[in-house]
Amino acid sequence: MSHNVTDTVSPSPGNDAVRAADRVSAEGYQQTLSRRHVTMIAMGGAIGVGLFMGAGGRLASTGPALIFSYVIAGAIAYLLMRALGELIMYRQTSGSFVSYAGELFGKKGAYLSGWMYFINWAMTGIAELIAIGLYFTYFFPGVPVEISAVCALVLLVAVNLLSVKAFGEFEFWAACLKVGAIVIFLVVGTIMVVMNAQVGQSHAAVSNLFLGGSMFPKGGLVMILALNAVIFAYNAIELVGITAGEMKNPEREVPKAIRAVVLRIVVFYVGSVSLLAMLMPSNQYKSGESPFVTVFATMGLDWVGSVMNFVVITAALSSCNSGLYSIGRIFRTMANNGHAPAWLTKMSSRHVPYAAILSIAGVYLVGVLANIWLGGSHAFDLALNTASIGVIFTWGSIFACQIMLRRKKGKVSSLPMPGAPWTSWIGLVALMVITVLIGFDTMSNPDGSQYLLGLWTLGTVPVLALVLWFGWQFVKKNEPKNALFT
Repeated sequence: MSHNVTDTVSPSPGNDAVRAADRVSAEGYQQTLSRRHVTMIAMGGAIGVGLFMGAGGRLASTGPALIFSYVIAGAIAYLLMRALGELIMYRQTSGSFVSYAGELFGKKGAYLSGWMYFINWAMTGIAELIAIGLYFTYFFPGVPVEISAVCALVLLVAVNLLSVKAFGEFEFWAACLKVGAIVIFLVVGTIMVVMNAQVGQSHAAVSNLFLGGSMFPKGGLVMILALNAVIFAYNAIELVGITAGEMKNPEREVPKAIRAVVLRIVVFYVGSVSLLAMLMPSNQYKSGESPFVTVFATMGLDWVGSVMNFVVITAALSSCNSGLYSIGRIFRTMANNGHAPAWLTKMSSRHVPYAAILSIAGVYLVGVLANIWLGGSHAFDLALNTASIGVIFTWGSIFACQIMLRRKKGKVSSLPMPGAPWTSWIGLVALMVITVLIGFDTMSNPDGSQYLLGLWTLGTVPVLALVLWFGWQFVKKNEPKNALFT
């Protein structure tokens, strides 16, 4: 059996080739995405609230040492993408790591990978939508967070239901906007540091990295503890694996996309956080506000802060848009394998898994409304941390699949993981350490008391495990015996 996805539409005798818009994979998806789409989809999905909003609170609690957190997480992300690249070049599928887990670890592997990825994007999407609502209060203070979030959700669902081409174009231009904004920020920020520009009561300078005599004013452990949130910031780079099933010429374009995504995201993240730490003392940033907006507002340039706030809203929209796309495809794969309700397999005439997309949109809606009960700040932080559990499991499953692929098949990919299997084991161990350290993570309440965010997050793990166990008892009775894990 061939490992490559074949097309169900062949060229007619009178045509030299099938138009790209007419190419449909064996899974029923249109293969219309180009490398520019895939690169920007992965970058757009990753560059979201983790950087544009989460970095502010983490700079305040960690200090300039947060830079090293991003470097370490970037190294793990590089290993992850190389492991995923080997899997993709072995076999392209929109089921991505869920499909690989099913083939290499069996039915339980596919079940766990699929539902943990669902938890990842369910919580990520909720966090993104809450962030959008919070950002809108900058322009419209009287509009409730939930109203803005629901309006954003309706827009994104509409884009996803149109076609994969419409999704790809929306994501490409939205990602271009925020990537362009980051590039401009890197240039302007560097000039400000070189010129020792005044920012509020302080000056932009490299010396801001060493206020208190060290880049670790709160100790090295805090830097390690921040890895949980930073890993979340890199979330969505694995989208390259899912988009491969709807990509033109994946064998040629995927390796290029993987290299471009990792390099650019690490440069943008590490560069942005480094400049933020140099522009202002890190203790002047605060949770719940974009650090980019904080910098320009402190300088009295409210109009620049307004522009950045618009970019931040676009960033969150783009990231959430990617989440709807990815979990829609994964959900349909799970349904095909009997691990989710059968009606989630339904496709529209435009080859869009509309049932799966509408289902995850319903979950997002419930999460946004729960924000009223939980309160914006803690709801966002808890959603972000819970999403991190899903991210860690997803990344861990990709490393595990790469190890098992080599063990069972040998070197069968044209893009082998360098240093395998040891590099994949390094990635797995790093993720395990980060998981344990989540329990020590805390956030400050407005009154100065500590909120045990990490313990609350780890407290969800046994609950999730119990729910997944009961779910497995049910689905294994209804799972088709000939599931192909496509």
